[in-house]
Amino acid sequence: MGLVTEIFLPSALAFIMFSLGLGLTVDDFTKVIRSPRDFLIGTVLQMVLLPFFGFTLVYFWEAEPELAVGLMIIAAAPGGATSNLLTALARGDVALSISLTATASLLSIFTVPAILAFSYNFFMNGQLGAVSIHKTALSIFSIITVPVIAGLMINVFFRTFAAKLVVRAKSLSVILFFVILAGAIFQERSKIVEYFSQAGMLTLSLNVGMMILAFWVAKIFGSGERQSRAISIECGLQNGTLAITLSILFFGGGTTLIPAAIYSLLMFISAFGFIFYARYKRFQSPEI
Repeated sequence: MGLVTEIFLPSALAFIMFSLGLGLTVDDFTKVIRSPRDFLIGTVLQMVLLPFFGFTLVYFWEAEPELAVGLMIIAAAPGGATSNLLTALARGDVALSISLTATASLLSIFTVPAILAFSYNFFMNGQLGAVSIHKTALSIFSIITVPVIAGLMINVFFRTFAAKLVVRAKSLSVILFFVILAGAIFQERSKIVEYFSQAGMLTLSLNVGMMILAFWVAKIFGSGERQSRAISIECGLQNGTLAITLSILFFGGGTTLIPAAIYSLLMFISAFGFIFYARYKRFQSPEI
């Protein structure tokens, strides 16, 4: 397991984030300045309300401490790269989705360590130093922030090369994601049914509940239907690869790994349900 946890997992996650950076442009960030309202709504919902919603769920659910910490890890994770593709399928605002994903990935260097340390201290009665904020921040910076910036810089200065590389890189990223997810499930295969019974409804409640909440908050305070769809998907599709990696690196996997693994499966089911609903049912509109 040493080579897997120390080399393969961080390297795979770094490559996934690098592929995300390859698809970014400086304009993805400047759009935020030109139209800040939807971006601010999405950022607050994802970075503030989502962890708070997760904390409220596990607190009143009275989940066992390891499961509670595991759920908080996935609630603290930024949006996943696949959210951009699924936003396009839902006829949402893809530019907004990309901006939210990229910015959340960069902000996670500050938010994830703080939420992780608080959760460990609150639910497991651990000393705050047991989960080092500085160590977590450094890990996230090296395997998320640096690769995203590197991919962005290659796209800015070597656009032709980036355009050729990005398709293959994203395809490989999808494969790596499922390899990590399958490995996490395989590691706990003897107890997977038990874990689904313990955490299935909890993770589903976080996923579906937050998507519904985000959609309607964005619909009330945002600028339009397409933006609401993008924000809802962004709040529902978390970076499961990051959550699984952090669980293994800092807690040795085990029970803390289960919410991230289950969530990573359920979030695609709920997202495609939302896409179907958005495209063919109630939200269908000729101007979208």
